Amino acid sequence: MKEKRIVVATVLLVNMIFSVEVMQAQHVDTASVNRDYSLDEVVVTGSREETDIRHLSQTVTVVDRLKIEKALQPSLLPVLTEQVPGLFVTSRGIMGYGVSGGAAGNISLRGLSGGSAQLMVMIDGHPQYAGIFGHPVSDAYQSFLAEKVEVLRGPASVLYGSNAMGGVINIVTRKMKEDGVNTNLHVGYGSYNTLETELTNRIRKGRFSSIVSGSYNRTDGHRDDMGFEQYGGYAKLGYDLAENWLIRGDVNITHFNASYPGPVSAPLVDGDQRITRGMTSFALENRYEKSTGTLSFFYNWGDHWINDGYTPSDGESPQDGRFNSHDNMMGISVYQSFQLFRGNRLTAGFDWFRYGGRAWNEYVSGPNAGTTSDIVDKDEDELAGYLDLRQNISSWLTVNAGIRVDHHSRVGTEWIPQAGLAFHLPHAIELKASATKGFRYPILREMYMFPPQNPDLQPESMWNYELAFAQYLLDGRLVYGINLFYIDGKNLIMTLPNPNGSGMLNQNSGEIDNTGVEVQVAYAINRTWSVDANYSFLHMENPVVAAPENKLYVGANFSKGRWNISSGLQYIHGLYTAVGKNEAKENFALWNVRVSFRVLDWLNIWARGENLLAQEYEINAGYPMPKATVMAGFNVNF
Repeated sequence: MKEKRIVVATVLLVNMIFSVEVMQAQHVDTASVNRDYSLDEVVVTGSREETDIRHLSQTVTVVDRLKIEKALQPSLLPVLTEQVPGLFVTSRGIMGYGVSGGAAGNISLRGLSGGSAQLMVMIDGHPQYAGIFGHPVSDAYQSFLAEKVEVLRGPASVLYGSNAMGGVINIVTRKMKEDGVNTNLHVGYGSYNTLETELTNRIRKGRFSSIVSGSYNRTDGHRDDMGFEQYGGYAKLGYDLAENWLIRGDVNITHFNASYPGPVSAPLVDGDQRITRGMTSFALENRYEKSTGTLSFFYNWGDHWINDGYTPSDGESPQDGRFNSHDNMMGISVYQSFQLFRGNRLTAGFDWFRYGGRAWNEYVSGPNAGTTSDIVDKDEDELAGYLDLRQNISSWLTVNAGIRVDHHSRVGTEWIPQAGLAFHLPHAIELKASATKGFRYPILREMYMFPPQNPDLQPESMWNYELAFAQYLLDGRLVYGINLFYIDGKNLIMTLPNPNGSGMLNQNSGEIDNTGVEVQVAYAINRTWSVDANYSFLHMENPVVAAPENKLYVGANFSKGRWNISSGLQYIHGLYTAVGKNEAKENFALWNVRVSFRVLDWLNIWARGENLLAQEYEINAGYPMPKATVMAGFNVNF
């Protein structure tokens, strides 16, 4: 395996050097090198502080507020599935992902799964996952939160630690940039008695800013016993203490009630969930010309009540017990970024995380009625320091390097390096090459909950080698790019026969050997028409569920006068819904259309149609997706 890494790294390096030599052979004058096209992308995810995306050696995809609003979706994840190559999210119905048995909302990127704690979701740079189970809770990521979403494709463990092994999705929360008051009401109704509502108020006055949002969503679902109901709320307050200092705090709470009907071959009865998730954070930020930094504290928590239900067709009877859990995750992060001299940026940071919780069964019937039994009650700590260096060697080269030292209270210490180059070449060309390590610690569920738990598990780790090319043409109206990557991972946690006894045991025995290609293109034809497309190919030596071999999205947008019309076709090929002896794949094409019309300056009416080709398909095995669905409603701005 080590030899293969060396070969791949050598091939990438040779390609990079060859490409540079070719581009330099097409030399133009200095004015062309210092071109005036606009990348229009400043991101925070790849470096902690605001950075021109050109200078990062890793790939970051940005989905801005305009794209989120045009999608007319209450959840962020369907928008990301369309816009981000290599990213896929499982679904089981018209609304709601749920947790536990039959759940959807598993986010995978390049074949690495958030459900396996290999992909991190963040809100303003703070990790968001269940403290016991280690995975994101997809129903908490609603559209009203986001000013934009930044997706770093590839390991981000140097900056964000465990669970960022395969990449990060960073939800950057909304803000009010100019003084004033803005209120927006969004209401929609459609197929299967589905209702979606959202009310958001934003204020900025002098040094004070605020945003308050609330939502209520529900559906009967396209199958019996598949109802979903959700309440959500978010508030953020900010105050400029001085010209260079800002304090802010926020809180986000979502509660949902979900039912899951089981696979169609064995319908489930009483599969019910009541889930509450919350998060809060406080941050003190400083912004100077040559130095920026933040001191922040965050706390996430969740309460889960689950009735696993029963299958009468299999002779089962109602469950005696109900699963309960309370999990939490808290942390302190501090970093400061310095410009030591021209073209230099050094970021030093420190993180402390504590995560864990308690899970137990509560018996409501049977011989143990009125009693409880503990499953797990654990907390663990992660302590880390890191350095990230970015250095402009000249107008055409930026060098990136970083290292993290991360200590886990049970597992021990991990060293995480990364390095990369970003070339800014003539003809508005960007060429990037990187080698990055990612890792994740075993989660509490794998170590302590339910057979086949194993407290002696070690961290998973991987290396990602990547070469990326992008070009900006026609004054930035036409942009295209291609990424090549190779992932080499080891010590993946798998459930295998116990070598020292009977039964099964979680063990560090798995490997990742993934290779892929990702392509993106966007063209603003004129003020009226724009088109965009992305494609990803993924080859996995060891296939996993919910990671398609081929994913293609092609979209077009028309905007003129009072009308805005967008349409997109997404094609999925080779989506694994089961692996192993009973391997199964799905192929399908989804055609979606969104239309809005501005009736008055303050009133829009809109409609959204999904799966208009009425495809029959499954993403979760045994859970057929709905055919064509339609939603319509109105937006009020005042």
